[in-house]
Amino acid sequence: MRLQLCHRPSPAGVALFLAADKVAELVSKCLQARDMAYCPYSRFPVGAAILTADGAIITGCNVENASYGLTVCAERTAIQRAVVEGHRRFTAIAVTCDIKDRFVGPCGACRQVLMEFGPNWTVYLTKPDGSYKETSLSELLPLAFSPAHLAKKN
Repeated sequence: MRLQLCHRPSPAGVALFLAADKVAELVSKCLQARDMAYCPYSRFPVGAAILTADGAIITGCNVENASYGLTVCAERTAIQRAVVEGHRRFTAIAVTCDIKDRFVGPCGACRQVLMEFGPNWTVYLTKPDGSYKETSLSELLPLAFSPAHLAKKN
């Protein structure tokens, strides 16, 4: 069963509600992004769709490279695109791959990059059939290192 409303506190402590149609759009966009993945080496396509605080949806897919370390994950591609477009505040992300029998979350590096923009993300782990599991970035990355740790102490 899919939730009709999703409730997560925003960075300012204000409750955010995602309507079911916005969640469905986010999930659909991440599935479409997965289909655009460039993954000739791993053959493991991943798609991501980020919901900005102002309601825009920015997508990304993994882009592999023959020099494997230069590969960029879908979540980081989406974040980088969003930043280029001027977005700095986000509320949710949907991620998907082609694994059908279980939900798969972002890699550790992507979790850390998402945390750069705050802990209050709703995360939709999405299977290829569009079913999803709702979680949060704080649940996926507990005791996270964040920009707050770099603040100078008085």
